[in-house]
Amino acid sequence: MRLPGRYDGVARPIVTYGSNPVLHRRCADVTTFDRDLRHLVLDMFASMQAADGVGLAANQIGVDARVFVIDCPDAHGNDVVGYVCNPVLTILEPLDDEPEVERTEEGCLSVPGPYAELDRAFRARVDGVDAHGDPTSIEATGMAARCLQHEVDHLDGTVYVDRLPAEQREQLLAEAAGPQGDLPA
Repeated sequence: MRLPGRYDGVARPIVTYGSNPVLHRRCADVTTFDRDLRHLVLDMFASMQAADGVGLAANQIGVDARVFVIDCPDAHGNDVVGYVCNPVLTILEPLDDEPEVERTEEGCLSVPGPYAELDRAFRARVDGVDAHGDPTSIEATGMAARCLQHEVDHLDGTVYVDRLPAEQREQLLAEAAGPQGDLPA
């Protein structure tokens, strides 16, 4: 599942909230597993790294495809690195003394700047396929589990601010837009 030289792709610009309809609708399933898809995954890793992110969905660089990448620490500080095409999210039951839900700050490269507290499951798994069409899974806890949920939301057309009350969402979008109001609402 890991790609050698995963950051060797070309960084692409990040799509911001309201600027491209692909960010606000369910992405198309990946049906072709070829060199172009592998280049897309490499470009996504490079784009995520260039933007100082921990996860990135294809629609965040303007591509209508159900693919995401992740490079994010889990609850124990271990890096969870990988990618999944056509992910299916499963919220998992907590183990031992783990919490079921964790409330912590969440941000997004497509809403640059502000963060907001949001409840997410502490443990999650995604199942899908890799760039060759072979089955793959990522299971994670803590921040990495949050990232899995966040990226699958993106592929379903939901940005994290869409999960917030309208007034808070408007405030965060105005903050992300800055004084020039560059970010569309």
